[in-house]
Amino acid sequence: MNRIALVTGGVTGIGAATSLALKAAGYRVCVNYLGNEAGAEAFGRSNGIPTFAWDVADFDACAHGVAEVAAKLGPVEILVNNAGITRDSMLHKMTKEQWRSVIDIDLGGCFNMCRAVIESMRERNFGRIVNISSVNGLMGQAGQTNYAAAKAGMIGFTKALALESAPRGITVNAIAPGYTKTDMVATVRPDILKMIVDAVPARRLALPEEIARGAIFLVSDKAGFITGETLSINGGRYMS
Repeated sequence: MNRIALVTGGVTGIGAATSLALKAAGYRVCVNYLGNEAGAEAFGRSNGIPTFAWDVADFDACAHGVAEVAAKLGPVEILVNNAGITRDSMLHKMTKEQWRSVIDIDLGGCFNMCRAVIESMRERNFGRIVNISSVNGLMGQAGQTNYAAAKAGMIGFTKALALESAPRGITVNAIAPGYTKTDMVATVRPDILKMIVDAVPARRLALPEEIARGAIFLVSDKAGFITGETLSINGGRYMS
């Protein structure tokens, strides 16, 4: 398969699992990262996946990054918006920086990246976009007003862009993972993590590969009539 797939935040966690699954499925994969130069170099070297560094919160950097990918590999036909951060705090203690950084990277990055690829997808009458949201964007979470707002915003963004894009053969869907066994979740205090796991009917964290399998389906031809949807992969933690 010659379709070119770009995964943001693609060298660790869910992003890495998605990148590897896309490659295994026959796609030509490249990944975006920021800050972890050594990790990105090791990931690219061991997996043969090209890596590109830019800040998804920077509109111009996203445009330039996508142009660089297109020049080296070809136009991006599949985009997985996975890059994201957390800056947890109760709202009465949250700083402007904690709010702004999460909104700019998690939600702003989704806009910046989609804006960078959407014209090419429309010209080609084909595209697949998968936005990685979160169970907490659906149900909320104390201490995460910034993160929950950004991830809920991604779901609304997904629905609106799906409506705009369907006539051009472009599908836009979201995945709302539950708590997943990643480096980000590994920083949660053990007692809090136990409470989280105990609240999941499946009584465990998701594996990154389980989230990746959802993305692989949504970008496939088999999912060509699915758009504007949010796929929840959360072990029963939240059902809507």
